Amino acid sequence: MSGQLHGEPLAQGELLAIAMRDRPRVPMQELSDCAISVEAGLQGDFRGIAPDRQVTILTQEGWRQACEAVGHELPWTTRRANLFIRGLDLRGRIGATLRIGTVALVITDECEPCHIMDAAHEGLRQALVTGWRAGVTCRVVQAGHVAIGDKVRLEG
Repeated sequence: MSGQLHGEPLAQGELLAIAMRDRPRVPMQELSDCAISVEAGLQGDFRGIAPDRQVTILTQEGWRQACEAVGHELPWTTRRANLFIRGLDLRGRIGATLRIGTVALVITDECEPCHIMDAAHEGLRQALVTGWRAGVTCRVVQAGHVAIGDKVRLEG
């Protein structure tokens, strides 16, 4: 679905899943909805205090490509991202705004997959490096609430 907003293309996707972890090296906990704040990112997630990496987003399309590259279907939480979306291409969109529910996030960078990805599945780290498959990092600019099924709009 597409449209126009102040002359800029408007793209729309959907929030498929939400996950967080309250400390390092623990499994991701999936949620049906969550508050997101400017001060702490995703409520309860230990990484939310990092100013330019408060929320991480993985696309279904990128994740499928990475799984195909390693020849194995893996749960999306293996990637350890906070939000799992479909229908948007986030490659190269640093500075663009994502609106999800009542939340606004600015894309700050491409996620760089770490060694934990290879510990989860051999070759996964390399599969994620290509084409921004590991997703993006974001800074919260407007607090609010997100829930599975929310529309995700890409602006700018």
